Amino acid sequence: PENDALLPLRPGPRTDWFDPESWHTLFDTRWRVSPRSDRTGVRLESASVSHGFSDSASGAAPTLTRRIPGELPSEGMIAGAIQVSPDGQPTILATDHPVTGGYPVIAVVTDAALDSLAQLRPGATVRFILATGHA
Repeated sequence: PENDALLPLRPGPRTDWFDPESWHTLFDTRWRVSPRSDRTGVRLESASVSHGFSDSASGAAPTLTRRIPGELPSEGMIAGAIQVSPDGQPTILATDHPVTGGYPVIAVVTDAALDSLAQLRPGATVRFILATGHA
């Protein structure tokens, strides 16, 4: 798509593992689908990483920062769960997703957006919006 894909999401089960700024960063950042994405997960990186500039005033590429260090025991997850690895980059679990592997889940893409998620190709850009209603 020529425009950013807009994916609605809801808070995940481990939102409290992240500093409050990370929740805003998730929504304020333009994310790019990484070439390392597959049926297991759609890996995202800040869109600015690919262009050599930053979305933030500090000059650093935006990341999601954990408030609680360490890892969790593996938990079962659903497609659309957004887990965050130690480097602060999100991965949206896709169709063939595993358990979380110890990474906390900050948010979950709505069921209604999973078809759109599956159509994203490497290089596509994504922005998140807060889901409303029951869909």
